[in-house]
Amino acid sequence: MTEALSIRAFIAIELPEAVKQELAALQRGLAVEPAAGIKWVSPGGIHLTLKFLGQAAPGKIEAVGAALAAAVEAVPAFELGLSGLGAFPNLRRMNVVWCGLSGGLDRLAELQRAVEARVSVLDFPAENRAFSPHLTLARLRDDVAPEARLALAKKLAATTFEPGLKIPVVEVSLMQSTLLPRGAEYRRLASFPLAGPGKRRGQ
Repeated sequence: MTEALSIRAFIAIELPEAVKQELAALQRGLAVEPAAGIKWVSPGGIHLTLKFLGQAAPGKIEAVGAALAAAVEAVPAFELGLSGLGAFPNLRRMNVVWCGLSGGLDRLAELQRAVEARVSVLDFPAENRAFSPHLTLARLRDDVAPEARLALAKKLAATTFEPGLKIPVVEVSLMQSTLLPRGAEYRRLASFPLAGPGKRRGQ
């Protein structure tokens, strides 16, 4: 299988439209000038990544789908919320601006571990760093003006973000990422349902 036929893929939890609209309003409120070097993620493409796979042959993608179906079928559905803002690695040296999550974080960690365990044996090695669930709002290049960095850091520190919206986690999506000049474009390849709320399959 040649590289040209491979698929750039990842595993994610997709967001409801109302949550994307809330995040879009948040991004507008956080915008600063000069904006050069600050790339705000398109709200329609914001998602919660569970595992990035990178380039993979279509046959390997089929195997990932089978692994995902087995990984998620025993994990009960749950809910997440939006809570807090921050930056990686920190507000002084930020290169990623993110929105935090609340709610069923223990269940989310269980889900991510199940996905990692099933997929890593397919030659998609586990990440060296710990899973840190977040929604990416913006990425910053090194050449962002110091005054813009300072203004953005001040806005992040001063903004309380607890909108009360819920993210029902009832399925996991296998996604394709296509890199275009205007940014990445995402397409769902398949989705895999979790068990019903509060119960595991077979119970």
